[in-house]
Amino acid sequence: MPATSVPNGLALHHGFLYASDSALGAVWRIPLAGGAATVWRKSPEPAADPGNFGANGLKIRDNAVWITNMDRGTLLRIPIGRHGAPGPVRTVATGLGTVDDFAFTGDDDDVLVTDNQGSEVELVRTDGSHTAVLTAADGLQNPTSIARRGDTVYIANAAYFTATDPNLRSARILHRQ
Repeated sequence: MPATSVPNGLALHHGFLYASDSALGAVWRIPLAGGAATVWRKSPEPAADPGNFGANGLKIRDNAVWITNMDRGTLLRIPIGRHGAPGPVRTVATGLGTVDDFAFTGDDDDVLVTDNQGSEVELVRTDGSHTAVLTAADGLQNPTSIARRGDTVYIANAAYFTATDPNLRSARILHRQ
């Protein structure tokens, strides 16, 4: 990768490591068996304005790369096509603030995203609607990362801007009836 890149989110899929690039607004693909990293997808959707972070969190689900764009507050989905070629970028949700990382809530495509500067975790539904489910009142301080295990999510709080209490929080996922 070039010195100007900022690799961020990582995920493994069918013999490749995929990496988001926050500086270049790209997704890289690296063969696990060895070989050079190549730009898998670069387009305006994961890019950022100069000096800002674009493509950030990255997960793979149902043969698609999902990424957040911190600068634009979006969640994006890029299908993995025949022979690993990228499909068209689809914007799943907008207006997510300084969205950093995300985790799927279960079997559907509902997602929990971390809003770093907003100190929130938002639930994003498959239709793109979203609502805050955890806030600073729940102890969040600039959340940077989220992981799910069963009905529990774990949230890393960097406290970049509050500078008072970097911490790790957990919360239970309540399922719709």
